[in-house]
Amino acid sequence: MAFPRKAVSIILLCFTFMLSHHLTYARRRPNFKPGPWKRAHATFYEGDSRSFGGACGYDDVSAQGYGMETAALSSTLFNNGQSCGACYEIKCTDSPQWCKRGQPSLFVTATNHCPPNFNLPNDNGGWCNPPREHFDIAYPAFSHIAEYKAGIVPVEYRRVPCRKKGGIRFTITGNPYFNLVSVWNVGGTGEVVSVLVKGDDKLKWTELKRNWGQKWETDQRLIGESLTFRVRASDGRYSTSWHVVPKNWQFGQTFEGKNFM
Repeated sequence: MAFPRKAVSIILLCFTFMLSHHLTYARRRPNFKPGPWKRAHATFYEGDSRSFGGACGYDDVSAQGYGMETAALSSTLFNNGQSCGACYEIKCTDSPQWCKRGQPSLFVTATNHCPPNFNLPNDNGGWCNPPREHFDIAYPAFSHIAEYKAGIVPVEYRRVPCRKKGGIRFTITGNPYFNLVSVWNVGGTGEVVSVLVKGDDKLKWTELKRNWGQKWETDQRLIGESLTFRVRASDGRYSTSWHVVPKNWQFGQTFEGKNFM
């Protein structure tokens, strides 16, 4: 049965309005806000800035702007690498003997994975075993909230927005047949759930695959094209960095795009 022309016009008008409303909502999605407080435990690990990147693929957390305020997350929090780059506020609690006076807040970025140790019980050495929520914090940061001798302390934590200087960074490594893009210095949620790339000539929008942590791969040919990156965060917002990579780019270079607030 054919619809009257007027009815078709009304349906099209409603569809157009709904689509426009959806796109407007997507553009106006509110900035990421702090989450609720939760309970966990924290330990610490030692090393230099190059040892704190680990499973997230950050080569040098100090040089890349994360400083020593970094933490390795238990598997429950790590979420197979999606939590890399997420930011947390942490307070030492319920341990007056070991917590620093005044319960100061510590702000850390997730840059590593704390693997489980199933040879030890969850409450005696297997601190990062599922389903525990646990932070293994770089010692220079841990020392701001608790004493060295404590070893392990109960904490309260919450997700907070990541405040970054400058834009999202894209470091491209690999070869003409395999491209690995490291995405870092991400604001907002700090978590990246998808990365797309587009060239200015032959390369159409292409979705990269998560290789590990915040390293993303594609076997599409990127050489010789000016590149645009589109990053989608875990809160649904996206940031498009148009033509941030010039045609004459080289492997090993880093480029700065548009960041989340």
